[in-house]
Amino acid sequence: MKKIAISIGDINGVGPHIALLEHNNIVNICHPIYCVHQEILQNACEILHIDLPKNMEFSPPSARVIPISPGKLEAKSGQYSYASFLEACSLAQTKQVHSICTLPIHKKAWHLANIVEVGHTDVLSKLFKKKAIMMLGCKEMFIALFSDHIPLKDVSAKISFRELTDFLVQLYKCVKMNKTLVLGVNPHCGDDGVMGSEDSIIDNAIKLANEIIAKEVFVGPFPPDTAFSPKNREKYHFFVSMYHDVGLAVLKALYFYESINVTLNIPILRTSVDHGVAYDIAYKNRPNTQSYLNAISMGVQHGIFNE
Repeated sequence: MKKIAISIGDINGVGPHIALLEHNNIVNICHPIYCVHQEILQNACEILHIDLPKNMEFSPPSARVIPISPGKLEAKSGQYSYASFLEACSLAQTKQVHSICTLPIHKKAWHLANIVEVGHTDVLSKLFKKKAIMMLGCKEMFIALFSDHIPLKDVSAKISFRELTDFLVQLYKCVKMNKTLVLGVNPHCGDDGVMGSEDSIIDNAIKLANEIIAKEVFVGPFPPDTAFSPKNREKYHFFVSMYHDVGLAVLKALYFYESINVTLNIPILRTSVDHGVAYDIAYKNRPNTQSYLNAISMGVQHGIFNE
């Protein structure tokens, strides 16, 4: 049975509750190793009035044990979630586990803890000195993001012919998809330059990427406002979005609970839930665990998104 390291996420959010709720289910498909101190999950159980499962294996991070403050944004919970993630990465790098699965962090908590990386994907890019690719979705639809956690005002400047071409080629090497629809960036893809020149760069990058691959994999650019029409979603399983919210707004509207996050173009397999810490319901309401179960399943199968 494959071992999966589970980064616990922000302990003030829903991560620990999700891990506890589904432990007895996921042990049927993998051997989970929780990157958290047992005392912290025991604290979570006391708050939730449940028993700690007896067969949990722990690999505590190099951080001190802290109390849970349900729903509270704190630097110390941000620091702990960062340490938990690094512990999971270490287990994967040393091949003690097959893959890692991350529960949600809060980026502001990381910022308060003086962590310079914006999130998991940024850490992985720096750790492996490679441009990690963020792809989110489920069996119905996957969205790869050319730019992920950057401000909207910086997106246009990031769209360069060389960088986008390399992104598309690397994405294909990771996934080996048959056809992928690439979204433009301006309304109507710029209407032949009337509303910006970025879409012509995207068009040229698509052409060169297909030449390098020696196969017409990438199609577009296609106007973002009609890219996800029912007809296109029947025809295409994979999409590339130039900007985070353009792609993910549609994905989360359609498949909010089912979707997961997977990091490509790095030497380890990392999957994640596709939702946040949900401070508003943490330790109060039962969280939806479907994204977590799907992320674990993908970590075990290692290739569920292939066509």
